Amino acid sequence: MDVYECAKAAEPYIIERRRYYHAHPELTGMEIGTTKAIVSDLRAMGIESRLFKKGTGLTAEIHGPHPGKTLILRADIDALNVREKTGLPFASKNGYMHACGHDCHIAMQLGAAKILSEIRDEFPGTVRLLFQPAEEGGNGALMCIEEGALEGADAIYGTHVWGTVRAPLIDVTSGFRMAASNRFKLRIHGVTAHGSAPHLGADAITAACSIVMNLQMLVSRFNCPSDPMVLTIGKMNGGTQYNCIPDRVEIEGTIRHFRTDQSIEKEMRRMIGGIADAMKVTWDLDYIYLNCPVENRYDEITRICQNSAAKLFGEDVFAHMPTLMSSEDFSWYLREMPGVFTYIGSSNPEKGITGTNHQSTYDVDEDVLKRGTALAVQFALDFLNS
Repeated sequence: MDVYECAKAAEPYIIERRRYYHAHPELTGMEIGTTKAIVSDLRAMGIESRLFKKGTGLTAEIHGPHPGKTLILRADIDALNVREKTGLPFASKNGYMHACGHDCHIAMQLGAAKILSEIRDEFPGTVRLLFQPAEEGGNGALMCIEEGALEGADAIYGTHVWGTVRAPLIDVTSGFRMAASNRFKLRIHGVTAHGSAPHLGADAITAACSIVMNLQMLVSRFNCPSDPMVLTIGKMNGGTQYNCIPDRVEIEGTIRHFRTDQSIEKEMRRMIGGIADAMKVTWDLDYIYLNCPVENRYDEITRICQNSAAKLFGEDVFAHMPTLMSSEDFSWYLREMPGVFTYIGSSNPEKGITGTNHQSTYDVDEDVLKRGTALAVQFALDFLNS
């Protein structure tokens, strides 16, 4: 079975479906039309789907002729609130954009479904297709887990097209691949006063500024230098009048790291509390654990996937991308079961394709889509037959 030749034959279909989904993006939690289109595409292959309760996202299964293991292939399907500036003939017109490449993930998975449904006699067990909503919001994977998408499965495979990796390279590196993502919202409560008499109030803005500056010490002074961490304040609002001491400030931010405990939240609360006491203000904090780290820690499954890529494309295909501080909710699946996460290089400067993920100009070299399909199929065959 020459999987890559099968993927080449399916390439026109894969590209056509990528362009359809690219032109019709839907935001996190609103992927109703996308889900219906995927159901229709699968039904045309003779594959029936099981929709999730909210009508966004689904699973579908392809069964081999004999009992065996169950492997999940996962593709995320939501888009971003980004106005597209690619100039592509199939660019989005609705103000949203598949700026992270999830249109490609859908298309590559549909290509894999097409091939696997045609060669189902080549593998025992089951391939479960998981089309996941709400990855960008950080809670789609947990919703899928609650829906029973992982039940009875033995392993899971995920992939991502990536704009900082040159096409046609593929990354299947062991170890940490992406960081955990935490989000926080801090509210500081002071006491109003006239700007000419600050001693009669409790200045929420001054306290907020002190907290913002000192929170960076969590990275520079209370974190091991060899343990990567990033703390970013992305939003800060407070005050209504130029000559009044404000009584309320809201701060929102994110922390990226590779810890598996709650020590960062504990340190943050300690620091905020000390500064707030000194500034005579009160505070409350919402701290949300969006994702944990993505780590290829299952050595045997990672090895199978690396061998699958080498079998298809040779040893020169591998890119060894550095660990990223961005995050992915695929990490929740890897807490539940063994799996592997890969990257498909999508940039090609010779074709003018240089944008990176989440940019309004992001595009992919469509020549790599068949390679992403081929890797998913080859890994499925190799894992289920192992």
